[in-house]
Amino acid sequence: MVSLRDFNQALIYFQIAEKQAIKTNDIQCLADVYSGFGTCYIFLKQHQKSEKYLLKNLQLNEKLQNNDRICSSYMNLANLYYEQYKDDLAIFYFKKSYEISKKAKAFDKKRDASKNMAVVEENRGNFKQALVYRKESEQWKDSLNNQNKIWAVADFEKKFAVAQKQKQIKVLEVENQLKNSQRNWLFFFAISMFLLLTAGVYFYAQKVKNAKIILLQKNKLDELNATKDQLFSIVSHDLRSSVNALKTSNSKLSATLETKNYDELNQLIIQNSGIANGAYSLLDNLLHWALLQTKQLYFHKESVHLFSIVQQIEYNYKSLLLEKSITFENSVSRNIFIFVDLDSLKIVLRNLLDNAIKFSNENGKISFYSVETHTDFCQLVLEDTGLGMSVNTINELLADNELLAKKSNSEIIGTGLGMQLCKQMIKKNDGTLAIESEVNKGTKMILSFPKTNQNG
Repeated sequence: MVSLRDFNQALIYFQIAEKQAIKTNDIQCLADVYSGFGTCYIFLKQHQKSEKYLLKNLQLNEKLQNNDRICSSYMNLANLYYEQYKDDLAIFYFKKSYEISKKAKAFDKKRDASKNMAVVEENRGNFKQALVYRKESEQWKDSLNNQNKIWAVADFEKKFAVAQKQKQIKVLEVENQLKNSQRNWLFFFAISMFLLLTAGVYFYAQKVKNAKIILLQKNKLDELNATKDQLFSIVSHDLRSSVNALKTSNSKLSATLETKNYDELNQLIIQNSGIANGAYSLLDNLLHWALLQTKQLYFHKESVHLFSIVQQIEYNYKSLLLEKSITFENSVSRNIFIFVDLDSLKIVLRNLLDNAIKFSNENGKISFYSVETHTDFCQLVLEDTGLGMSVNTINELLADNELLAKKSNSEIIGTGLGMQLCKQMIKKNDGTLAIESEVNKGTKMILSFPKTNQNG
């Protein structure tokens, strides 16, 4: 949460924006201003004022008849009441948000609304209905679309390789035609022999030069195709393993339903969720990696409140943390803002936290904290008390390899794609990554990102 001085300054700018919106009769802008007022007052713990502006925001969005915006308004009100422990009102607006999300166009609104309802039902102890909402939330993530995009990228790469081969064939055909022409001219024009020889030497030099270029391009294409084939082979193996595990677990789930063993049923549901999340994370990383390689990933840098982002990441992984009884501590300074692309920052933190949980023992501890460097960069440290790693493993992780095929732990097989994705996205954000670790003594992942000017 930011300091009181920062939000008071924000309120001053919102007041200016409110006057301008009223003057121009811009209802949508005014609705956004009221949402900003409401958010500021939530952080300032002035809940009555926050409620006043969030209700105004809802009224204007209803006037605009925009289901996406109405859905967001309901969620904001629900979170306000949840902050005040007014669970009845919070649940009422969570339900309203879920109902209106059915008419919304944005998939993220549908996903968040169903996810909120899953949390509501879990808090009530109604795990069966919570599971229904969880499944609905996962469906909106639409991993199939991600997979289709990945295979579309692969198909494009194959077509590109074929086009390059065809181009090489055409070049060779032209060169053969030139050679035939040279031989014919030697028979009929003796005087032209010297000129043809000179032309032959020239074209031969060009041929050697072009052949070298073609060979380099071919080797690069072969290397990329080998990397791609290796990646898809390993990803297919992991996905097939996940699907088989899911099928086996579902068979046990059916048998457990007949015996009504609810403790085992709960464990199987948690296991299924973990398998599905793992498969989704793999596909999500693969999609972003493919977009990075083809330069299709959009980066928009902005000022980001670091403490709040870490809080969001903790919420996303709360179930996995609870499953292994891992203590999570967010000690990031509440006054730090960094200048990065928000989506890529979340991808980096999600991957690193997922690894920290994976390699932590039960009853372990994971901490996020910031380190003051007195420079234009902020250090964010993710520390765990897990298995740790050797110096050789650290050097492999930080090396500029295309992929890491296998880890030393035989039970953990993967592409190393998550770490490669993290390194590339950190570099895109003008940041750095360092690792400190000892075997069986935990690991520190040290990230460095540029601060925004308001950090002062």
